[in-house]
Amino acid sequence: MNAIIVEDEVPAQEELSYLINTHSSISIEAVFDDGLDVLKYLQSHEVDAIFLDISIPSLDGVLLAQNISKFAHKPYIVFITAYKEHAAEAFEIEAFDYILKPYHESRIVTMLQKLESHFRRDKELAAKEPGDKQEGTAPATGNPLRVSHSINLIKDERIIVTDINDIYYAAAQEKVTQVYTRKEEFTMPMNITELCNRLPEEYFFRCHRSYCVNLSKIREIVPWFNNTYILRLSDLDFEVPVSRSKVKEFRQLMRF
Repeated sequence: MNAIIVEDEVPAQEELSYLINTHSSISIEAVFDDGLDVLKYLQSHEVDAIFLDISIPSLDGVLLAQNISKFAHKPYIVFITAYKEHAAEAFEIEAFDYILKPYHESRIVTMLQKLESHFRRDKELAAKEPGDKQEGTAPATGNPLRVSHSINLIKDERIIVTDINDIYYAAAQEKVTQVYTRKEEFTMPMNITELCNRLPEEYFFRCHRSYCVNLSKIREIVPWFNNTYILRLSDLDFEVPVSRSKVKEFRQLMRF
């Protein structure tokens, strides 16, 4: 796995390089202190990850990331900043992670382990795709396309990269959406339709105007009034309703 660092403060460059080299097998291919230089470099080089400071000369990190997100080969982006208020911007770009300065070694180590794990899994999943080069699939050789098996969730101004299989259900609440895993709750600054569009439809079903459920987490389907259903989920006490307008589609999905 190869990466570049984009950071205009030399001490921060050196510290991050040291931590990456010490705690991972990631190869640092280059270090930059200017956003435009990064764009020029990426025109002729592909990297798997970019450690990106938000406050850099010429082109700030957010704008740079927005440009990079349009590339055919999309590297993982780990934002670096001293300011918590940039977290929302990082989330909108779907950054892999968001690291605050000054660095905490344990936090960096956790991030690097997660990054390498996701990279290996993406590579394995891409290798299983057909060898023919088709739209949306990876060719037999070259860099694999990123596979969407995780989503960025926000908690306490932190971005938590979460495996989609860890999500049990989501519930609309006015202008935000609550997302629930087995142990945690996240508040997403978007409506439930926007959230559902970020989740793979083969696993998640919009069972109600206010609810989206992970089909693999359903433990029991209980008949309810007006020919509707209540869904009981594994490991959770909460029951998710299926609205009458969604019953037919739900029965087809669950094959009963």
